[in-house]
Amino acid sequence: MRRNRNAKIVATLGPASSSEEFIRKLFVAGVDMFRLNFSHGTQAEHKERFDTVRRIGRELNRPIGILGDLQGPKLRVGTFAPGGITLVPGATFRLDLNPTEGDANRVNLPHPEIFAALVQGATLLLDDGKLELRVEEFGRDFALTRVVVGGHLTDRKGVNVPSVLLPISPLTEKDRRDLQYALELGVDWIALSFVQRPEDIFEARAIIGDKALIMTKLEKPAAIDRLDEIVRASDSVMVARGDLGVELPPERVPILQRAIIRACRREGKPVIVATQMLESMTASPVPTRAEASDVASAVFQGADAVMLSAESAAGKYPVEAVTMMDRIIGQVEADPHYRALLEADHEQARSTVADAICAALRQTAHIVSAKATITYTSSGASAFRAARERPEAPILSLTPSARTAGELCVVWGVHSLLTSEAPDVVTMTDMACRAALQEGFAAAGDYVVIAAGVPFGHSGTTNLLRIAKVGAHGVDDGLPPRS
Repeated sequence: MRRNRNAKIVATLGPASSSEEFIRKLFVAGVDMFRLNFSHGTQAEHKERFDTVRRIGRELNRPIGILGDLQGPKLRVGTFAPGGITLVPGATFRLDLNPTEGDANRVNLPHPEIFAALVQGATLLLDDGKLELRVEEFGRDFALTRVVVGGHLTDRKGVNVPSVLLPISPLTEKDRRDLQYALELGVDWIALSFVQRPEDIFEARAIIGDKALIMTKLEKPAAIDRLDEIVRASDSVMVARGDLGVELPPERVPILQRAIIRACRREGKPVIVATQMLESMTASPVPTRAEASDVASAVFQGADAVMLSAESAAGKYPVEAVTMMDRIIGQVEADPHYRALLEADHEQARSTVADAICAALRQTAHIVSAKATITYTSSGASAFRAARERPEAPILSLTPSARTAGELCVVWGVHSLLTSEAPDVVTMTDMACRAALQEGFAAAGDYVVIAAGVPFGHSGTTNLLRIAKVGAHGVDDGLPPRS
């Protein structure tokens, strides 16, 4: 089940992909991590999918990552008389806390925190940005607006406030229940929605602790304003282009995507590009050429992973969508310009021991034509830092921690493998060479380069670099020669 590519594939599970047969097919087709979307479905449904993924992983002896994606605050208008209303450009329209049914003049907006944060001239977007209102007057319980872009408006459509920092926690009561449930299940990653500032991540971290890693979804302009701080506070980042494209002009999204990827690569944090990547494959067995180019662009830019949402959760062709994504990634990474672009965006190593070791890992592997770079890691830190360097040789990550193996499934270039504890460097080196043989990374006589932290079992102690020659049954201690 070794993947012959560096970029990873994340797929959302849903009604179209809940059976064990389908989940197995998706994994075989190329999925590296499955997403449980807590915006939809019941906790019982998510548990069934979680258990199925874990069972398949055990049967195939391969770690499979699982991401629990929290819904976050959903800001919505209230209800209207049957059929909804039509907003006319230039007309006034009032939003308030009155819970009665709306009409052509007003509607309930049950979010006092929005009124508290409004400023004169602020923009309100309704129904995924299809309608636009401009605030002319407001108080603690109302906003009088002017319709800029009109159209039909029906019950409980979403509200976006792109120009305002809202005093809202990213964790609703529902999110807190779902978060606790996801942690009890044992997901590898938690995705946070509606993040606006680093403090939102700290709030979630206080609850999550070390039970899972945090993936921050960037979907608010306020988060972009503090991008570097948010990347540093996160364990990874998702470019959530759906909501980002609602609250920002569409032409800015590709530029921001590239900026976010560069910021994450600089910090050594995995970055996932998501939303509408192969959207037409929810109903068609083939994507549009534009969609294929979109996936390719994310891979060329150095993204760690690309994600399927409705395509795999509710579409007619989930396996075909994963297969197509796998093929696109393979074609991009076979292109001679791919490596040149990765090198062009490569950032200098930071002045830390771990970064120095992993930079040397990359350079040494190139010089000796190593067939694999190998990390032995308890926490995953060595593998994260090695992936930051984007080495030419694939990264084989050995870990005695099942959770770490799952977490690394979304990291660029990393083939994660669960192993036993290594009591010393000699045993660890032999384990590394045996794994490289067994997993098909190297043959007898090939070199591998190994990074680890000594003493073993201590997080963040990457301080060892070793070159090893693979023998017929493990390490070959008589190093030279290989030209």
